[in-house]
Amino acid sequence: MNVTGRFTYSLSAAIFSLLILLSSPLAARVHEVSIGTVDITREVRGLNGAWGFGFLPDGSMIITEKRGRLFLYKEGERIRRISGLPDIKVQGQGGLLDVAPARDFETSSEIFLTFAGALEEGIGTSVAVARLNTDSLMLEDLRVIYRMTKGARGGTHFGSRVVEGLDGTLFVSIGDRGDRPSAQDLSRSNGSIVRINRDGSIPEDNPFLDQDAPEIWSYGHRNPQGMDISNSGDLWAVEHGPKGGDELNLIVQGQNYGWPVISYGTHYSGATVGEGTRKLGMVQPEHFWDPSMAPSGLMIYEGDMFPEWRGDIFIGSLKFDYISRLSGDQKTEVEQIKTMDTLRVRDVREGPDGSIWFISEDRSAIYKISR
Repeated sequence: MNVTGRFTYSLSAAIFSLLILLSSPLAARVHEVSIGTVDITREVRGLNGAWGFGFLPDGSMIITEKRGRLFLYKEGERIRRISGLPDIKVQGQGGLLDVAPARDFETSSEIFLTFAGALEEGIGTSVAVARLNTDSLMLEDLRVIYRMTKGARGGTHFGSRVVEGLDGTLFVSIGDRGDRPSAQDLSRSNGSIVRINRDGSIPEDNPFLDQDAPEIWSYGHRNPQGMDISNSGDLWAVEHGPKGGDELNLIVQGQNYGWPVISYGTHYSGATVGEGTRKLGMVQPEHFWDPSMAPSGLMIYEGDMFPEWRGDIFIGSLKFDYISRLSGDQKTEVEQIKTMDTLRVRDVREGPDGSIWFISEDRSAIYKISR
């Protein structure tokens, strides 16, 4: 082989080796945490603005990107795009947002999506349900089952997580859409957590059936972007405060959580929010952060891989490179788990084997914490 041939061969081999490296998960990085050491491994890459994800019964994963793309991921394979989405309006914080497989996915093949959609007045948080065909990579029989009451033209505060309750009803978190007083208005779903049936109808035991927005389950929220339900049925949500005052709340039927009348944060101008931090008839947060940590996805850990953490609450930070762990008993922050120098943890979920997975928005990847 001549010199040119050897050079070409060496270059080709180097490129091939690089491609193999780039298409494979990174070697695990060992991190020290309160219970010893854990491995953090990049498992999914090639994303752009991932917002939510969920696991299917076979261990594969569905992933949303805010800019309006949906993917299926199976271990050892590249992400594959799913078609058949509804009409999505990408503006500011809005776009394709959360995704959750139905509890009966094995028989129904249904998934739930939240997204920013067109309304009579601007755009707002909407919910769709569809059957996922994992062979054809298509959403079939897609129906938009809910659109928030009214809306706004701005691009802020859509929420928005969707969680299926133990009884099969759906809880959806909706931000105030930048219209602060609307979070106290029971004729509008702005700044609320709503509860609907899987077909979009209103459950007969909702607390405000005589109001113009009977879907409301709780209200007085600013921008709840994390939500999960425990095995015992308790619903937890985390929401962004203004300047400080991010809140963790136990969501109870019919309760008023205070925004914008009370808050532990201040307006960006430094002015006091509303009437201060407390008012009769308004719920106090279980925990609040000041200064803000910019909370995102919330997960209640119920797995076996980390029995020491069972019942604890994990919340991603969009501001710092950590996942906040709160004691399930005391509801106080007991640990900040560093996440490989990522700055924006968008969502946190428990894997089928009890590992903990999170979206790194700025690194365009999904990572796994395991031992």
